[in-house]
Amino acid sequence: MIGLAVRLFALAMAGSSMPGYALAQEHDRSIMASMEGGSQTMIARDIAELGNKCGLPLNVVDSHGSLENFFGVRNRHNTQFGIVDSDILNYLSAYRGTNSDVLQAMQGMRIMLPLYDAEVHVVARAGINSLQDLQGKRLGVGQKDGTAYLTSQLILDILRIKVTERVSGSADEMIELLRQGEIDAVLKVGNAPMPMFSDGRVDDSFHLVPVVDNVLHASYKPVTMPAGMYPFQRTPVETVAVKTLLMTYEYGSEKNAYYKNSCKAVADFTSLIVGNLDELRRSGHHPKWKTINLTEIPKGWEIGACVRKGLEPTYEVSCAQQSSENQQYLDLLQKRLRE
Repeated sequence: MIGLAVRLFALAMAGSSMPGYALAQEHDRSIMASMEGGSQTMIARDIAELGNKCGLPLNVVDSHGSLENFFGVRNRHNTQFGIVDSDILNYLSAYRGTNSDVLQAMQGMRIMLPLYDAEVHVVARAGINSLQDLQGKRLGVGQKDGTAYLTSQLILDILRIKVTERVSGSADEMIELLRQGEIDAVLKVGNAPMPMFSDGRVDDSFHLVPVVDNVLHASYKPVTMPAGMYPFQRTPVETVAVKTLLMTYEYGSEKNAYYKNSCKAVADFTSLIVGNLDELRRSGHHPKWKTINLTEIPKGWEIGACVRKGLEPTYEVSCAQQSSENQQYLDLLQKRLRE
């Protein structure tokens, strides 16, 4: 996995600066979420809506996946939050003691809140009945540096499976290549049911491949997708899931105006999310809010000091005052944008 460590280090250095160098007068708040599949974006927009109701606007920034989100928080100005899948954290934790590039990539990164589980889907034609059957095959893995691109490399490395090629591209491209026989299987990570496998293009000549290798359970959660999750799936299928997390940076030192304002943003949104979790479970735009367990924290990673500040019983979010007319406008605007 050394090649991945080099890739991670290159991404870590790709940003224009570390968070501490942002201009003090810049007080914007942003959250990065993968646009592919839509689940992360829907969760991010629910969080942003909490901020809007409080007069604390939060920009939702589309990305190609967890790697971009992780290093966006680390490098991108005014980006205090990113939605990240936990397998990248498992990889980093395993190699931080032996690889200085990995250790540097981790500096300052903190968990804000654990979110939901995203299932690993492997869809293939008859003849591929296990991950080991992918040996020497062509595997579609989605956008380069996207969630499935990373997860596929980690899983294949753990199991020591060598595919002929990992083919990248959009969800639509993956489905068409699979239907045409140009690739042998597709690996995607997302909340079941995923739209790309539900729109009828994947017929009964395809199936979900079970992911039952016990060695994966050190990094992934075993789950079962019930029968009928997809039109072509008649029986329950065992697989694994990736814990999705809301990540932030350690602004707790408040060493300059940017850190101070960012720490307040992290504390405010921690308080807003936790304080409104029951409402999000009832009326959030994504059903995964109902499954969130805030106690499922990956081992070896710290919760940010500003997160803990926002959880203090005495902490109060100072919401900006809106006139009733302005609030009505914002409520109507949110409803119209969702249509």
